[in-house]
Amino acid sequence: MKRTRVMHTLLASGVLSLTLGGMAHAAPCRANPCAPRSARTNPCAAQNPCAAANPCAAAMMKMDAKEVMRPARYRPYRGNQAELLKYGKRLFSDTNLSSNGMSCNTCHDNHGAFQNTFAQPYPHYVQMSDERAGVKAVHLDEMVQFCMVAPMAAKPLPWNSKRLAALTAYTGSLQKGFRAGNPCAAKNPCAATNPCAAKNPCAATQH
Repeated sequence: MKRTRVMHTLLASGVLSLTLGGMAHAAPCRANPCAPRSARTNPCAAQNPCAAANPCAAAMMKMDAKEVMRPARYRPYRGNQAELLKYGKRLFSDTNLSSNGMSCNTCHDNHGAFQNTFAQPYPHYVQMSDERAGVKAVHLDEMVQFCMVAPMAAKPLPWNSKRLAALTAYTGSLQKGFRAGNPCAAKNPCAATNPCAAKNPCAATQH
């Protein structure tokens, strides 16, 4: 009886669906681009049909801070601010920046996956940079580089490049419209079909 109730719950949630022959199978599920915690710390990961397809969970490796911290005598690219914002907006959705098909917008669409600390002036504490590289405070351009390396699995952008300046400028413009206070800002595209979503603490690995 209990098994039947569980089956009905999964069917109702969309995690399972029925074939024409009446057999139940796992419903196709969109990947969760920025699940709050890796499978090791998410108590619901084993029950999350999207966990295996989460490109961020697998990227929780330690990083060399030298790769992503400002170099000595750093001179960032300088250019027209309006042009940089326009270029940065385009780059924000450019999957060609990554090696795994992700873009900045994959995680941060409509302010998704930003922690409350994102509202604070940079440099500030970011959980992801601390956990992955032991860095307690980062500048915004450094945070862009962190995201380039993981979860986008790419190399850092050249420090004097227009692309880095543009992404930094555009992300800064998003910061101006961000309001802290959402404990689950990290969007879970699988939430509607994840029976464990309500138990997900939403502690982000983001900014």
